[in-house]
This record gives sequence, structure tokens and C-alpha cells, in this order.
Amino acid sequence: MTAPPVPEYSSPTYDDAFAPDGTVRPHSRGVIDLVRARDPGVLGRELRAALHAQGISFASVDGDDTWHVDPVPRVIPLDEWEPLAAGLGQRVRALNAFVADVYGARRIVAEGVMPPRVLDTAEGFEPAMCDVAPPDGVWTAVGGLDVVRDHHGMWMVLEDNVRTPSGIGYWIAARDATLALLQPDPAPHPIEAAATALRNVLGPGNAIVLSDGQDNSAYWEHAFLADRMDIPLAVPADLEVRSGRFHLGGMPVDAIYRRTDADEVDSTVGSLLQPVVATGGVKLVNCLGTGVADDKLVHAYVHDMIRFYLDETPLLDQVETFDLGVPATLERALDVFDELVIKDRGSYGGIGVFIAPHAEREDVEAMRAKVIDAPEDYVAQRLVRLSTHPTEIDGVLAPRHVDLRPYVLMTAPDDVSVLPGGMTRIALDEGALVVNSSQNGGAKDTWVL
Repeated sequence: MTAPPVPEYSSPTYDDAFAPDGTVRPHSRGVIDLVRARDPGVLGRELRAALHAQGISFASVDGDDTWHVDPVPRVIPLDEWEPLAAGLGQRVRALNAFVADVYGARRIVAEGVMPPRVLDTAEGFEPAMCDVAPPDGVWTAVGGLDVVRDHHGMWMVLEDNVRTPSGIGYWIAARDATLALLQPDPAPHPIEAAATALRNVLGPGNAIVLSDGQDNSAYWEHAFLADRMDIPLAVPADLEVRSGRFHLGGMPVDAIYRRTDADEVDSTVGSLLQPVVATGGVKLVNCLGTGVADDKLVHAYVHDMIRFYLDETPLLDQVETFDLGVPATLERALDVFDELVIKDRGSYGGIGVFIAPHAEREDVEAMRAKVIDAPEDYVAQRLVRLSTHPTEIDGVLAPRHVDLRPYVLMTAPDDVSVLPGGMTRIALDEGALVVNSSQNGGAKDTWVL
């Protein structure tokens, strides 16, 4: 039986829950029925009150620390999730091999797969990590990729994030609160073991979570995950170095889950960690130097990495990314500049994103001039009409653009697992395309059924 349409619900692009005629897609019927059985506005207020009562916060760029969680979960059917997860795992395996190669033989450059300038100009490249290798070969133990659906409903990777991926703790909290509120039957694939899986990534022995402290915007998550993994939470000043190893109090530290904002080797935290990491005195998750793989220009070459390092065909598409350092590619991008998204190569958190089709003419021309003057500082991507998902806005369901932050955990270079679902991030303003939480976006749970 087909569920009746929701009055006045109409999306300008592919919608995950509703077909173009307004009927509910089969995999979303159970969730939409649960939400429609209650007042969506009341559900939203109850969910956010439950999370606020736990002291959960995440500071955005304007200083607002209210974490806006939506009560309408996103549902991904298993037959869609399995190939998506396979592609995510493949991608993180290739990124790990790339980081290892960057600080080792640099075969990808020597064999002409990637231009040397891509590495030489990458902000995240750390020369001090050259010839340093984690004993287990794992650089990118936790991957949090940004995945979108286009207007046809096709999954593709927008950006890679293996520097300091955040959000697993927030996702667990959102899942717990959402399930308590909606009480679905059947329930989605569970993620109760996510903290256990994260602890396993740290390996045997004594492990800690390393935080900047309460000034970090995600400090709540640091404390939450330390508690869930039953390991200490520490700040850099708590650590002592004795005989080439870290100690916390009287306890030797075998592994550190680093969640500090700074990860540069020449930062205070980096200068503390790097000498011990370099001599194999501690396992670091994620390792110093992995930021080179998050470079926006490196993203353009990930499919080449998959073929080069893994000898496999890429399983998951990615948003077309222009290497503007190639004269012919720059010329091609300038011909369609009005249609592109321009990004500062080293930025993250949604900062430095310029959407030319949504900008004023004078601003487009100013950005065009900047790109012509220093093309190596930017990348360009095709504008993707992100899919939407029904979201509670002022008590009614309305389409809002979304992406997905799934989590890939690596225990060995050839052993990855993808947690089922992830955190769906929402651009709360109508028509907005920047979904990052630090840019005043929202979030919702994602279910795999």
C-alpha cells in the first residue's frame, strides 16, 4: 500500500524519503509514519531537550553552541548501503597507502601518477614525518568522508577527512536519543559497538584520549568517547616523556586518540608528540602528517590512487575536481567559472567555500581574478545539487539539503570496517548547500535497514 503524500512537500532535487509525486519511498515509510503520528515540532523540541540535558554542545563560527538535531532519521536500505560501504572502505585503504607513500618512497610522483607540485604545495605535508612509519602501517585509522547524493540520487565523495575526523560521539548520542523518542520496530543496524570498535583501533595496552581541553568546540565528545571506551581523558600538559615513552601519572601510554585541533608538527602539540611517534614509542590515531590526504587538490587524484596502490577499479564516484595548476584544466574551468564551486585548498569546516552560481556578479569576477593570479591556491568542483531530506522546520516537514559523514575504521592496511550509517548533516536554511555543523548546520541520525 502506498503511503499518502505529505501536503506541500516538494523538493527541487532528489529527495531521500519522498518520490517526485510526493509519495513516501518504500524504505522510508516506517520512519515517516512514526514522525507523522506525532507533532514534528514537539518531536524536535523533545529530542533537542534530551540532548541539551546531557550537556551536549558544539560551537559554531558565530559562537552558538546549540547542537541542532533533527527528529526525522535518514534511512538507507541495505542494498544501497553495502556497495556504498565497500567503496568507502576501498577509498580509505588507498588514502592510507598514499600517506605511507608520501612519507616514504613517493612512488606516486616517481611514476608520474601525481605531479610533484601537488605534494610540494600541500599545506598538510609534514617533512618531519618523512621516513617515519607507524609500526602497524596504519596512518588513517579513522576516516570520516563527506559523501553526497546528486540530483539523480547517485552517491559520490565530496571531500576526504582523515586528519582529525570528528562526530562519532555525537552520532552515538543522537542515535540513543532518537531511538528512545521514536522506538522503531524493527530497529536499524545497531551502533552500540562503535566505541568498542574505536577502542580496538587503538590496539592493546593503555590508551588515552588527548584533547585541547574545554576550549575545544568538541570537548564534550572527547569526554564522552573517553568514558565510553573506558580510557583516561588528558590534555598535553598531563603527559610526561620518560625513556622515549609517554606516561600519564604512573601509567605508560601505548596509544593516543588525538583530538586536538592543532596537528602540525611545529605546533605545541605536534612538537610534543612527533619525537615519540618517530621512534615508535606510541601509536597515534590519526598519525601526524595525515592532513596531506585532506588537501582539496589531492582529492582530484584519489581514483588514480585506487588504481595505482590497490590495482582496483574505483567502486564509488567522486565529485569532479579540477586541478587548476594544469594550464589546460584552468582554461577549461575559467570557461565555466559561473557554474563551479571554488575552494581554498587547505580549508576545512566549510570555511572558504565560494559557490559561484549563488554569488553576485562582482564577487564572481573578484574570485575569478584571485584564481587566475594564484591557481595553485584553489581547487574547483562541479556544483552538485545535493539531495534533500525531510527536516522539521518550525513544526512542519520541509526539504533541506544534506550530506553524509560515515566512519571507516582501520586496524591494518588491508582491514577496514565501516560503521553502519553515519551522521547526516543538514543545511538548515532553505536552499543552502553548506551543511557543516561549524557553519550553523544541523544533524540527524542515519539508519541502515
